[in-house]
Amino acid sequence: MTTDATGERPGSTVVGLVLAAGAGSRMGRPKALVRGADGRPWVERAVRTLLDGGCGTVVVVLGAAADVARPLVPDHPAVRVVVADAWAEGLGASLRAGLVAVADGDRAPDDRSCDDDRSCDDDGARGAADAVLVTLVDLPELPVAAVRRLLEVDPPGPSGPHGGRRARLRQAVFGDRPGHPVLVGRAHWAPLAASLHGDRGAGAYLRSHGVERVECGDLWDGADHDRPAGPTR
Repeated sequence: MTTDATGERPGSTVVGLVLAAGAGSRMGRPKALVRGADGRPWVERAVRTLLDGGCGTVVVVLGAAADVARPLVPDHPAVRVVVADAWAEGLGASLRAGLVAVADGDRAPDDRSCDDDRSCDDDGARGAADAVLVTLVDLPELPVAAVRRLLEVDPPGPSGPHGGRRARLRQAVFGDRPGHPVLVGRAHWAPLAASLHGDRGAGAYLRSHGVERVECGDLWDGADHDRPAGPTR
């Protein structure tokens, strides 16, 4: 595993975030329940890929059939599950739930940076995590190499919560097509969450804030799986 000058793994202060809450209407079942040809659940594969790629911890956002999907999530001390109550509203609602859960779980007990409506002020500066790396459950071919590429150590920059990785926005692209994973620095968590409504994802926010495009087309095609095909069951 690559380390930076301090001996830390590149992603050791990054939380992986797996969005797996949707009903999967075109798939015919929630995608959190789908297994590959080898019998491994997609959600398990996503979690393992993020951990193997360097994320220090992983949060899985479930929604549809959450009680059935929960046992498919790896039982690992670095992994936890949250349920998006508003998952039926769409991807934006699930991402917002994930960002709030990461911020809530990352604050120290005496951290008062979040108010009663569960939005964060001061970018949660006292928390340990610098960023989240977001992926979707329906990307079973996501390679560990793509995760590592998004988590490459930043060059030296300004210190503090608004410098370095905490201010970063990075998105995997495949030629001209944006995709996942997406790295969201901590300074962006609150404003991004505030911009998410219903099925509106992060695309508009990323574009308006100058997201750094990271070419990953040499690693895999970045295609998601919306419909049953081949060996899925």
